[in-house]
Formats: sequence, structure tokens, C-alpha cells
Amino acid sequence: MSVFAGSGLGCVRGERPVFRQLSFAVESGTGLTLAGPNGAGKSSLLRLMAGLLQPAAGGLIWDGAAVTDDPEAHRARIAWIGHGDGVKPGLTALENARFWAEIAGATASSAAAALDRFGLAHLADTPARFLSQGQRRRLALARLVVARRSLWLLDEPTVGLDAASVAGFEAVLADHCRAGGMAVLATHIRIAVPGGQVLALGRTPARAAAEAR
Repeated sequence: MSVFAGSGLGCVRGERPVFRQLSFAVESGTGLTLAGPNGAGKSSLLRLMAGLLQPAAGGLIWDGAAVTDDPEAHRARIAWIGHGDGVKPGLTALENARFWAEIAGATASSAAAALDRFGLAHLADTPARFLSQGQRRRLALARLVVARRSLWLLDEPTVGLDAASVAGFEAVLADHCRAGGMAVLATHIRIAVPGGQVLALGRTPARAAAEAR
């Protein structure tokens, strides 16, 4: 069983502290939901976890070793989905999925299987520029099935999805964790996440007042 953890993390954007003394731990087979208002630091924390930002304090740990000891190994275990869908509009849905499969070193057949898992098989030959917002988002999420990374870092993964598509994503997430994977996701809606851990970011008025004393 693997454990991904952060200890005493601090983040500063510009000259403004976003969060400080933040800690978490996620085990294989579970997920962690980041909750909080806009500007609380959810996206910044995900970017720290992905190595796209450096913490102002504290550090990230994988199975007891600092992530900075082997950053390439950490990048190889991550699947990242941010606000953008990363879809190439000039390629068909299947060509996009095959492109991601090639980058991930996966088989071409995994691309078609990923489209099918997200209900996009009938749109395989459709150029991505003709897909709806929800279809493009599902295509972006199909990358998770193609890449098969152990750690999913997801920033508002269900944006643009209807209720049925959210349920489909929850099923994919459950399968990932059941197979020993882990996930950290920022979301403003209720999503069923294995393990049910929630990390709330953002100071309450009482805490802010206490810190100002």
C-alpha cells in the first residue's frame, strides 16, 4: 500500500499567502476531496502536488521519501486534469485518445476502450471541434483510463457534465481506487469519492480573528 502525504505545506502567490501549515495523507484505494470557497487554494494545492508549483514551506512525501528525491518518478505516477480539457480540436475523438495512449506508452486498443467507458464510442470519428462542452470534458477524462497512472489529480473534473455523466465518472473513479489507485480532486459539487476524506481549505472568520490577535 502506498501513501501520498503533505506536511506543513505553505503556498504564496505573488506576496499573498494562500495557505500555510497544511497537511494531508492519502492511501492507495482512497481519494481526497478538496473543499472550500474560490481563492482558498484548492487549485494551488493540486499544482503543488503535481510539481507544477513549489511549496513555500513543508514538503510532499511518497511512501516515506520526499517527492523531490525523485521528481521524474513522481511525474510518472500522475494523471493531471486541470480546468482546460487539453483536447486537440483538429483531431477526432479517437485520434486524441490514441495520441494520449502513445504518450503514456499504452496500447492503441486502450484508446477505443477509454472512449467506450465514457460513452463516446459512437463519436470516435468525429472531430473534437464538433463535440459539445460535456462531450469534450468526457473525452478529456478518458485520458485517465488510457494513461492508467496511480495518482489522479483532478481540478473540477465534472465541470460541464450532466448528472448521468457525473455518475459515470464516479464509477470510473471507484474502479480506479478499487484497483489500488488514489485520487485528489477539487470540486464544488458532491461527488462520491472512495474513502470519503475531505480537506477543507479557507479560513473561517473565527480562525482569522484568532490569528490576528
